[in-house]
This record gives sequence, C-alpha cells and structure tokens, in this order.
Amino acid sequence: MTPAELDKTCLALPGAAKVVQWGGSDVYKVGGRIFAIAGLAGGLMFKVTDLAYEVMTQSGMAKPAPYLARAKWVSFDDLAALDRDEVADWLKTAHGLVAAKLTRAARKELGL
Repeated sequence: MTPAELDKTCLALPGAAKVVQWGGSDVYKVGGRIFAIAGLAGGLMFKVTDLAYEVMTQSGMAKPAPYLARAKWVSFDDLAALDRDEVADWLKTAHGLVAAKLTRAARKELGL
C-alpha cells in the first residue's frame, strides 16, 4: 500500500480526519480520537479487536504497537509491503472500534 492509498482509504471512512503531528506522522482520527497512525519510521499502527491482536502478534504478522499495545494496537514496519485490500479492511475495523466509543451525540454529529 502506498501512502496516497492509505490516505484515500482512511479519509473515505465516515467522519474521518487527518492531522500531521509528532514529527510529521499522519494521524487519522474519528471524533477527535485516533484510529491509525502512519509515517513513524515508514510504518503503520492501528487499533484492532482483542482476538485480532492476539492472532496478529502471536503469529508474528504484526508487532505490538509501542506505547499503545495495552489498548490493542498493532504495528507494521513497512507500509509498502502490506496488501491494500487487507489494510483497508483492518482500517475500517479500527475506525469502527474507535467510533463505537464516541458519545451518541458525537456519533450523530458525524453521521455515524
């Protein structure tokens, strides 16, 4: 997946926004809450379900995300090595997990 494809995929999700912070990282948010981070050393981090976290980290497919592992985030070192369709599914799930934690009013305001 290319950075442009990642950007397009994340921003196509309902209520998603992008900010650049932490030394030039692309941070994708919904309702002000982060669901994915790209650009830290060329990699990608995002939120996953508890089961996906166990499967992805124990199989070696992904690493626990630094500082965010306790919240069930995973990290990939090389965005370019990832399959676009697979990443799109993961990001949709990450977005949904984070959006589900927003208040009812915030979800309504974002059209979720």
